[in-house]
Amino acid sequence: GEHACILNGHRFERENVVVLPLDAMGQLDLAALKAVLAMHSGKKLMLALQLANNETGVVQPIAAAAALVHAQNGLVLCDAIQAAGRMQCELAALGADMLILSAHKIGGPKGVGALVYDRDLLYINNCLVRGGGQEAGARAGTENVAGIAGFGAAALQAMNVISTEPARLWALRDRIEAAILIQFPDATVFGKSATRLPNTCLFAVPGISAETALIGLDLSGIAVSSGSACSSGKVKRSHVLDAMGVEPALAQGAIRVSLGWSSEASDVAAFTAALGDVLQRARRMKAA
Repeated sequence: GEHACILNGHRFERENVVVLPLDAMGQLDLAALKAVLAMHSGKKLMLALQLANNETGVVQPIAAAAALVHAQNGLVLCDAIQAAGRMQCELAALGADMLILSAHKIGGPKGVGALVYDRDLLYINNCLVRGGGQEAGARAGTENVAGIAGFGAAALQAMNVISTEPARLWALRDRIEAAILIQFPDATVFGKSATRLPNTCLFAVPGISAETALIGLDLSGIAVSSGSACSSGKVKRSHVLDAMGVEPALAQGAIRVSLGWSSEASDVAAFTAALGDVLQRARRMKAA
């Protein structure tokens, strides 16, 4: 998984970075974290962990991980970009020291994000963008005021519906997954028994390639993906599923369905009908 964008987004020396393993459901292996922390006792430590994965929707045990890291006087950086607007993301409840957010995931403008600190003692010593003293010295350059205002408006709207929207999306997602498993009992829903975001479903049907399914669904007016949007246009095996120990042949058939504020029951019905047609046709062609 060394090629993945999130893993390459740091400027630490390679020998100072440890990539931690996941369990079969895609959650951080806390025993492995504990062992690595013990091996590096007394050193400056920081855990970088997504709150929820953007491919599977699996939610990480961030509070439990943070307790272990803080016991060693380490810091926790939490990437909550995928989770914001879909679950509660308060710093105190998560136990994180820093939180990363992005406007475009909650309906705001692209190109604006936020790094939230839980206390004034934290600051960025080695800035990526240097120059003026903007953002309290954290990032030089004139602030994108329009983008920030749009981010604020989107955040307000997301907070207004956070008590009702997740449950609505859960109902739609559960309907999708039930329909998939009825039509294709051999299908796998990745991370199904883990806590997941309400809007994300990543699944695969044995013997069906993602590329075949995506083309067929696209022609039926259904927009889904074969993984994260970061790699859209390229159908390649997911490093997330590799880390979960998923068989390569099954991983290559992974299809991600995402739901949002405009998704309705009629969309779910259209998707499941189209999926049934496309996959049954693909299976017949393969058999022939």
